[in-house]
Amino acid sequence: MRAFSKRRVAVVLVLFFSVVLLFMLLYSTGVSYSTSMVSNKSVSKGGDYTKFAPHRKLLRRSLATEEPDRIWGEKCTKADILINQGATAPLPNGIPTYTVEIMNVCVTGCDISGIHLTCGWFSSARLINPKIFKRLRYNDCLVNNGKPLVNGGTLSFEYANTFLYPLSVSSVICH
Repeated sequence: MRAFSKRRVAVVLVLFFSVVLLFMLLYSTGVSYSTSMVSNKSVSKGGDYTKFAPHRKLLRRSLATEEPDRIWGEKCTKADILINQGATAPLPNGIPTYTVEIMNVCVTGCDISGIHLTCGWFSSARLINPKIFKRLRYNDCLVNNGKPLVNGGTLSFEYANTFLYPLSVSSVICH
């Protein structure tokens, strides 16, 4: 009888330490198990939607997002273009680099062209394909050479500068 109770105690201890180890592992990797991702209130005010996981690099959602106020017959708005930015590995000389994703998330299925962004005096130590993104003048940058970004389409590029440029949509043309 005594051997049976020692075995039971050993099994319980092994299970307990396994569960503790599992929780420590999940906590250290930043994995989160929440039932709701983001509330509508935080989406309408913008925010940081970055989920941390060691196996992938995610981008920060632009704080300049807004909920579209659709008027009857309006196909799309500036809010249908989503801009995400995130830091990436620096250049060999130490200049920080950032990846930008520009996405057409139009719910009515529209293609969007003439996408202009407010971008300040945007510049980069890394060459950017001007057909994808270029600064026309102060605070006016053109995306995709003015051509349509198809519904669900994404453009991305990297730039290198000592700081992250805040980018937000200033105007679009709906198709």
